[in-house]
Amino acid sequence: MAGVRRPEGTITRGKTAPNRLRRVDRWIVRVHGPRLRRQERPLVVDLGYGASPITTVELFGRLRAVHPRVEVVGVEIDPERVAAARPYEREGLSFRLGGFELPVGRPPALIRAFNVLRQYEEAEAWHAWDRLCGGLAPGGVLVEGTCDEIGRRAVWVTLHGTDGGAPGVPAPRDPAEGAGARGASRRRGPGERRTALRPRAGVPQMITFAAHLATLSRPSELTERLPKTLIHRNVPGEPVHALLTAFDRAWATAAPRSVFGPRQRWIAAVELLSRELPVHTAPPLGGRGRWRLGEVTVPWSAVAPRPGGL
Repeated sequence: MAGVRRPEGTITRGKTAPNRLRRVDRWIVRVHGPRLRRQERPLVVDLGYGASPITTVELFGRLRAVHPRVEVVGVEIDPERVAAARPYEREGLSFRLGGFELPVGRPPALIRAFNVLRQYEEAEAWHAWDRLCGGLAPGGVLVEGTCDEIGRRAVWVTLHGTDGGAPGVPAPRDPAEGAGARGASRRRGPGERRTALRPRAGVPQMITFAAHLATLSRPSELTERLPKTLIHRNVPGEPVHALLTAFDRAWATAAPRSVFGPRQRWIAAVELLSRELPVHTAPPLGGRGRWRLGEVTVPWSAVAPRPGGL
């Protein structure tokens, strides 16, 4: 039909399951719940919810416990998935056809995009970050990540728009590094040579690793859940490889704590890791209360790809 824009993006496999995103939802509520409460009617977008809207419905319920007027919009690129989600709509919860262009009436305060970018190339994933962050409200946040089929392993990145970070959330130690060694994007047309760098719209701030500790053999098992911008950078010489290697080393050193259970071993390993890397150690991003849940958050500067890269 003339005048109808095609949604931006590619259809994902769409597989999902109840409580698959419980770990990231719990983190969003704790870290970003306070800033959502400060808004009269915050808008949250769940991008690419999949074949079933169950994780969007769960996000809505968890956020409504934080703010009774929060609005959640589930966005999917597949018309059939949108149609299947319509019966779940209610006051404050709706579903729309769309993609990275974000077909909502006003800029969202928060976007959750999980298991959406796995099929994209690294450069495309960086561009998607830019595109989504460009649609955020002032002070808005993008939480983009990947998890396994039942949510036992998850890694997510928090990004802010160029207008600045979200209130109450610490920025990386070095703001220049916070944008990553990829703090500017290389855009080239066919046959063009690499030229000057252009500032990014999306600014990575931090990365969070989360796991079901009873089934975790070592922290580096989370490697396969790294964001697409990092997963091919897990090689010697890259910061993300150094971090995971150091984490495995700390995990091995903390092995005696296993007699008290996997949580105590994880806490001990994170404390050891924090002695050599800039781990967030204070609430809401860190501290024993977060670590006992199988989480650890570090500034993006600790994993940002080196200039030039692969």
